[in-house]
Amino acid sequence: MKWLILFGLAGAMLIQMSALARAAELPKVGEAAPDFNLPDQEGKTHALKDYAGKWLVLYFYPKDDTPGCRQEACAFRDDMNQLTALGAQVVGVSVDNSSSHAEFASKYHLPFPLLADDKAEVAERYGVLRNMLLFKIAKRYTFLIDRQGNIRKVYDKVETSRHSKEIIEDLKILNGAAK
Repeated sequence: MKWLILFGLAGAMLIQMSALARAAELPKVGEAAPDFNLPDQEGKTHALKDYAGKWLVLYFYPKDDTPGCRQEACAFRDDMNQLTALGAQVVGVSVDNSSSHAEFASKYHLPFPLLADDKAEVAERYGVLRNMLLFKIAKRYTFLIDRQGNIRKVYDKVETSRHSKEIIEDLKILNGAAK
């Protein structure tokens, strides 16, 4: 009888883990970017439509003030002048709350919004949510969204030390192709 109960519990766990492993699909290049409406570290609400007419670097990251997330955010900060000159705005998103974002942004002088997706709805829409039974995180993905609100590039293998430079190079090519 014990074996039957253990077998049943193991089966139920496998079914649940399988369901959790299936995430929403990533938006594809050329498709309209999924909309969002989220507060930043200062409580100001941001929506996709706010970035119409600009390139948007929408990057998802797992957790405020962890080594890889810190490195990625500070690289965007350090490259902000180049990104702005190329017509791009940077926006970070994680499932952390606004107060956590405020501490992170203040500590590292981040000059761009960090959006609080604390219900993980936007991460789910973008297909980057990782549900780990007891908690949820956003996987490290970036979406380069064009001036019309369409996905132009999806970065699914992000190397935090050089990611912003990679985006700068891609923006140079994409801006050149648009002329």
